[in-house]
Amino acid sequence: MLALVLVVIVGAFSACSRSNASVVVSGSSSMLPYVEKLAHEYNKKPGVKHVDVQGGGSSAGIIAAKEGIADIGMSSRTLKPAELDLWSVEIAKDGLAIVVHPDNPIIKKTGSSVINLSSEQIRAIYAGDITNWKDLGGNDAKINVVTREAGSGTRSAFEELVMGAGNRISSGALVMNSNGLIRMVVSDDKNAIGFISMGLVEGGAKSVVALKIDGVEATASNVLSGDYKLARGFIFVAKEEPTGDVKAFVDFVLSEEGKDLLRKEGLIIASGDASV
Repeated sequence: MLALVLVVIVGAFSACSRSNASVVVSGSSSMLPYVEKLAHEYNKKPGVKHVDVQGGGSSAGIIAAKEGIADIGMSSRTLKPAELDLWSVEIAKDGLAIVVHPDNPIIKKTGSSVINLSSEQIRAIYAGDITNWKDLGGNDAKINVVTREAGSGTRSAFEELVMGAGNRISSGALVMNSNGLIRMVVSDDKNAIGFISMGLVEGGAKSVVALKIDGVEATASNVLSGDYKLARGFIFVAKEEPTGDVKAFVDFVLSEEGKDLLRKEGLIIASGDASV
């Protein structure tokens, strides 16, 4: 089923992408809002070729780049062995935040504004082995688990960094197809838990709270120091090393102007101020 979905998505790229854009970027929905902002600023510059940015998920973006349908694929997951023949570059790092409602049952019972859970507890929640907040020190309430769809780079990163080999996310989890939707669901449900890009924790009209994991806060400085383990790279991929108009856009993204824009949007850049 996933393979069929990817074929349909890539086919859609092929059908509509080239008609009105010189540089086509497609893939990770996690990266989409950030790269759209980069393209918006880049497209204002005189004499540049228009850049069009589309979603579809990391796997679809990688396939589109590999097939030459997109000039650049966006991936928020580690490349698989069969994909390592692609040209790639990391444009930023993103922390993966585990989020709950500000009135989560643990917060309500303990009065603490920050919840600390271990990686093992998070894994058990998503595997369906822990199903009630009372088992974690909170009030008696069912844990409503929210996850991303199969093929999502965010989900792949979570499975790699948290679940580990041989542990599957429970089939009872509510599946959402974007980080923004997970954030919205958790912000409306006191008993929910989800995972989203760290840069999205502070955005939006309603709030969510990022948990401490193994005693470490979800901050950019902790990602860069290696203390916060739930982190991933945001990667551009291409069929071959970019040249011409494609290279010009990549150079802009990797420039200080591009890095500053990404940093202001909450992503993590190794140089400069890493605070969020």
